[in-house]
Amino acid sequence: MTGLSIREDLAAIPEYRQGKSASADLSDLETYKISSNENPYTPLPSVQTLIAELAGTVNRYPDSSGAALVGALSEQHGVATENIVLGSGSIEIMSQLIRATAGPGDEVLFAWRSFEAYPMLVRAGGAEPVMVPLDADLCHDLDAMLAAITDRTRLILVCNPNNPTGTTVSAEALERFLEQVPENITVVIDEAYQHFNRQEDAPVGVEIFKRRSNIAVAHTFSKAYGLAGLRVGYAIAPAPLARAMRAVAIPFGVTAFAQAAAVLSLEVEDELQVRVDALIAERERVVEALALAGVSHPETQANFVWLPLGEATPEAATLLEQAGLIVRPFPGEGLRATIAETEANDRLIAFAKSLQRN
Repeated sequence: MTGLSIREDLAAIPEYRQGKSASADLSDLETYKISSNENPYTPLPSVQTLIAELAGTVNRYPDSSGAALVGALSEQHGVATENIVLGSGSIEIMSQLIRATAGPGDEVLFAWRSFEAYPMLVRAGGAEPVMVPLDADLCHDLDAMLAAITDRTRLILVCNPNNPTGTTVSAEALERFLEQVPENITVVIDEAYQHFNRQEDAPVGVEIFKRRSNIAVAHTFSKAYGLAGLRVGYAIAPAPLARAMRAVAIPFGVTAFAQAAAVLSLEVEDELQVRVDALIAERERVVEALALAGVSHPETQANFVWLPLGEATPEAATLLEQAGLIVRPFPGEGLRATIAETEANDRLIAFAKSLQRN
């Protein structure tokens, strides 16, 4: 069939590439997928039991308002329920934020490299992405981002810690940046990896939201909470923006499984914190081993490490795959490796040592 009306600008949108899964060619070797920043721990037993109990209710629609989860998040963060917006993972939250604020002729500003979905979500919303290169330390270049603001800028995204580099923006630097951003421009603090951020001067997005009228914060249950497969995220946003986000949200986008599992996960955060602490300890072990091996990389405050291998990236990714580690390569730049099971981390350390020998 020909002659269909299809948006021509969509041809410019790159396809989102999910982290590669384990290869069937390595069936004789236990393979670890460390390409998607997934939590290696399964959900807590109580959460798994709850999900199983809900299996008999899938013939019913979920609560579209997500009242129980919204109420729990409102209480946890000390904000009004009208400020909470749910979405199918933080990626859908970002899509809502973009479509609620920007359209054709508008610009959405963010650092690059950052979360791979940002430019495609912006273009899908009809707006123009403005990608400001990271600085020499692979951190947000906030001065350059300020200089890139125009009268067409509608939204600014700050990924903190940044994906895929793991680098962070300090509270002082972020406050200085926000002081200079026009108040009519929304700044989104994307804190998908906030639980792993042990930076001494780490900003707290919700506290900034409470002080400023143009701040939104994006969170997810995919990482620290280990609910990536259920797809549930949320935003904390000014009431007018929150209403606009709900207007563009997918109806029934967050399943009953996701809502119930998220509520229970909030109730057992002390148990989950034990796992977060264990992952951070593993991260520090890997980082120390990389340093001893002489492998250069930026400081990470996320559940992954970034190896800036440049043109050697594809070869390194292939060698890692042959060793049973599936990583996320960005050809010409570097690769991202998730902190995962102990055995996977041991193999990554061994690879780093072999890198140094070569």
